[in-house]
Amino acid sequence: MHIDLVRVLDMEGTSTRQFRNICVFCGSQPGKNGDFVDAANNLGKVLAERKLHLIYGGGSLGLMGCVSTAALVGGSQVLGIIPQALARGNLTGKTVGEVQHVFSMHEGIANMLSHADAFIALPGGLSTLEEIFQIASWAHLNLHKKPIGLLNVNNFFDELFLFLDKAVECQFISQATRKIFVSASTANELLDKLKTFVYEPDAVLTQIDWTVGESKKRKLDLTLRL
Repeated sequence: MHIDLVRVLDMEGTSTRQFRNICVFCGSQPGKNGDFVDAANNLGKVLAERKLHLIYGGGSLGLMGCVSTAALVGGSQVLGIIPQALARGNLTGKTVGEVQHVFSMHEGIANMLSHADAFIALPGGLSTLEEIFQIASWAHLNLHKKPIGLLNVNNFFDELFLFLDKAVECQFISQATRKIFVSASTANELLDKLKTFVYEPDAVLTQIDWTVGESKKRKLDLTLRL
C-alpha cells in the first residue's frame, strides 16, 4: 500500500494548524468506572462542536462506541477503519458511521495516518498502546509531523509518562522524541494544545530519505515493518 507523502506531511512545521479529521484510539471496554465513559462521550461531543470529523478503529463496544456515537449524534462525520477479521462475526459490534475494511491492523493504522490531521488516545489496552506507539514511532522516524495527544483521564497515562522520562534518562530516546506526546486532562484543553503543537524532529533522523522509486516521486510505503 502506498500513501502520498505530500498528504502525510501536510501542515508540517506549522504553529497554526487547522484540523478537519481527528483519529481517536481507545479501548473496546468501558473501563472500571464511569469517568472513562464520560470522557469518551465528552470527546465525541467536543469534536462535533468544533466541526471536526472522527476516524477510529470501528465497532461499537466500550469507549470506541461511546466516542463514535457521541460524535455522530453531534453532527460529525465518522469513519471506522477495521480489519476484516475483526468485523466478521460481529466481534466488535456494528461500526458507527461509514466503514472501511482493511486486511490487517498495520494497514488500518497506515490508513488512519493518511486520513487524519491529528491523533488522540483515550485510555485503553494493548491495541490502544500499539496504535499510540506505532504513530509515535513513525513521527520519531520523521515519516509524519502530525500531533499526538493523550487524554489523561484520572491520571491514566501518568505511569506511561514516567516510562518515557526514564527512557530519556537512560538515553534510549531523545528529549525531542519525548516531546512528541502532548497531554491534557480535558478534551478542549488537549485540542487547543494540539493546534499549537510545533514539531521538533530529531536532527539525526531528519537525514533519512523515505522517498522511493527511480523517479523520486514523494511516495511512502507504510507496509514496511519499522
